[in-house]
Amino acid sequence: MAHCLCRREDIAWKDHFICLLQNYGGNANSLALSTKNMNLENKPKERTLSMAFHCFERLSGLDSLVDLDLDDNKFDNSILSSLGGLSSLRTLSLSGNQLKGAISVDELNNLTSLRGLEFGGNEIESFKSIHGTGNFIVGCVENEGFERLDSLEDLDLGGNKFDNSILSSLGGLSSLRTLSLSGNQLKGAISVDELNNLTSLQSLDFGGNEIESFKSIHGMKEFGNYLSGALPWCLANLTSLQQLHMSSNNFIGDISFSPLTSLTSIQELSLSDNHFQIPVSLSSFLNHSQLKYFYGSNNEIYVEELKEHNLAPKFQLERFSLSGNGYNGAFSFPKFLLHQYSLQEIDFSNLKLRGGFPIWLLENNTNLNELHLVNNSISGTFQLPIHPHQTLSDLDISNNNFESHIPREIGSYFPSLIFLSMSDNHFSGHIPSSFDFLLYLQVLDLSNNNISGTLPSFFNSSDLLHVYLSRNMLQGSLEHAFQKSFDLITLDLSHNHLTGSIPKSIGEFSHLSFLLLGYNNLDGSIPTQLCKLNKLSFIDLSHNNFSGHILPCLRFKSIIGSILREGYPYEFNIREPLVIATKSLSYSYSPSILYYMTGLDLSCNSLSGAIPPEIGNLNHIHVLNLSNNHLLGPIPQTLSNLSEVESLDLSNNSLNGEIPPQLVQLHSLAYFSVAHNNLSGKAPEMVAQFSTFNKSSYEGNPLLCGPPLLHSCTKEVPPPPPGPSIDEKEESNVFIDAQVFYVSFVVTYIMVLLGIAAVLYINPDWRRAWFYFIEKSINTCYYFVADNLLKPFRIRVWKPLV
Repeated sequence: MAHCLCRREDIAWKDHFICLLQNYGGNANSLALSTKNMNLENKPKERTLSMAFHCFERLSGLDSLVDLDLDDNKFDNSILSSLGGLSSLRTLSLSGNQLKGAISVDELNNLTSLRGLEFGGNEIESFKSIHGTGNFIVGCVENEGFERLDSLEDLDLGGNKFDNSILSSLGGLSSLRTLSLSGNQLKGAISVDELNNLTSLQSLDFGGNEIESFKSIHGMKEFGNYLSGALPWCLANLTSLQQLHMSSNNFIGDISFSPLTSLTSIQELSLSDNHFQIPVSLSSFLNHSQLKYFYGSNNEIYVEELKEHNLAPKFQLERFSLSGNGYNGAFSFPKFLLHQYSLQEIDFSNLKLRGGFPIWLLENNTNLNELHLVNNSISGTFQLPIHPHQTLSDLDISNNNFESHIPREIGSYFPSLIFLSMSDNHFSGHIPSSFDFLLYLQVLDLSNNNISGTLPSFFNSSDLLHVYLSRNMLQGSLEHAFQKSFDLITLDLSHNHLTGSIPKSIGEFSHLSFLLLGYNNLDGSIPTQLCKLNKLSFIDLSHNNFSGHILPCLRFKSIIGSILREGYPYEFNIREPLVIATKSLSYSYSPSILYYMTGLDLSCNSLSGAIPPEIGNLNHIHVLNLSNNHLLGPIPQTLSNLSEVESLDLSNNSLNGEIPPQLVQLHSLAYFSVAHNNLSGKAPEMVAQFSTFNKSSYEGNPLLCGPPLLHSCTKEVPPPPPGPSIDEKEESNVFIDAQVFYVSFVVTYIMVLLGIAAVLYINPDWRRAWFYFIEKSINTCYYFVADNLLKPFRIRVWKPLV
């Protein structure tokens, strides 16, 4: 009997185990009694084994046993005394049990064939030797215990509390090939001279510590530390090193002139997230025939000044990641890739690559699974390979300059696609009907293009989870779209020209979390079937023509809480930022922020009626925008229950009554507006968050009063200023009357003269009559004067002298 696996459910575990030992005795090579290998999902009371029975003395008879897995049970420290006779044992796992305190492992010293031992997930505080992943182990391991285990090849001490002194205890493990000290408390400058005797060491993991520098090492993973500076040249002596992980540090220097060029046996080289200069041609590694995995993302990628070579390298890469920021201008695809035929994953994002789509990459590498060319300058049409590519699962060519139509046969040429993103390009035309062949598609992103036509009704992928078709020119209705994709989590169709109403079948999308339909021409009422969706996180129906009432039965759930509690079958993916408009301002929420957001945006529609008080039950909501509708009635006091709301916009409606003073309890509020309604009474107190809102939040409500508005809520008549005395009044009145008389007289006189002159000028008959009247008046006056005043003078003058 080569393997013995405990799977029976019909008998008690105690009896089963005893039966197993009696039947198989020393003939079992592999014994697994862990719950991960048992079907115990429906037997919560029988999920674990314990040491309540004394049958493990039978284990000593299993002298041919090679592998023993006792994970995830309730064994305590006494289990160790039963294992000393398993002389052929190579691997022993006791993770997830109830081993506690100081562990004596003297009983295991006879296990000279032991290659791996795991005590993870217990409560061990200290022991003499070996493998304690995930415990809280304090203190160093004694040399005595390790020296007896000179055949040990794999040692994992990760996730404990070892300090620098642990290194001095490991020098005697001459057969050790892999050593992990990740997630401990190693700090500062590390001296690793004690490890120089580990001549077989191929991999060393120091990740998740606070190491600043070290002298030398034979093989390492040192990602996630605080290492900086140039690489030490002692690395050049490690010619047998196969794996080197140095990501997420602050190393500098050009790798073409570093000790890495001497590591001719290297198979996996991880340099991501540093400050290295990396030539896109990898010219210094042409002779590294064993190199298969090269990770250089988020460094400084450049093209050599000399003309790029066209030599065939000795290596055949399987995974090649070089995304970053090309600081030497745009460049073409490296020519050495023409000689690569084993590539499985390629990431050339953010490199300013120019030219056409490298169809030869797909034709030469028939096992290619992932191709990421995000944010480059690739132009022209997107071409298909000569033959269908059956293995490609992830294709991301977003944010480039592709144009023309999406190839009609794309679905039949890439039938295994799980992730497809062609967003932020210049694609036009209709969505190809060959998408019907994408039976495994989970994420589709065609947003920010010029795609037209109607929404396809031919999607057959029941696995489809995230759809992004926003900012295109799609038309038609939603009636027959995505009829088979009932597991949708995200549906983003915003910024298109869609018409019609939301179909009632929306209630069948039970996993829907993000429904983004804003900026379309949709109409009708909001369907009550949305109330059946209990995983909603964000609804955006803004800038449409919806009418009717706001649904009081809507429910929202924090998306991050759903992920933590339930998980999602595919990596949760929000591709596009969400823009939330509040009056003249717009707030853009990045995809990472949307993990934590919930919201309801119904702005710029024709909704009527009152705001349902039940809206106040959406206590996880972060954004509520009901502005620019025809809503009536008072603001519900229950809105004060929205303890996490950050943006509340009720402006441009016909709301009346007073603003509930309880709203000042909304301590997370960053934007608030009730402007342009019919509200009255006193504005909320200027306390907490409301002290940051100015009068623009309340303008357009003439009956509102109080700060920050200018008019007060109490109407007090101010006392009149002291008046002048009676004498001063009389003098003032006399002066004013005389002044008024003179001015009015002069003005009247001038007006009369001007009026007479105008009449005489215009009418000649009146002018002749006027002059005749003047002449007659002058003659009359003359004769009157001559007859009455001048007569005595004439008599006196002409009287003769006697």
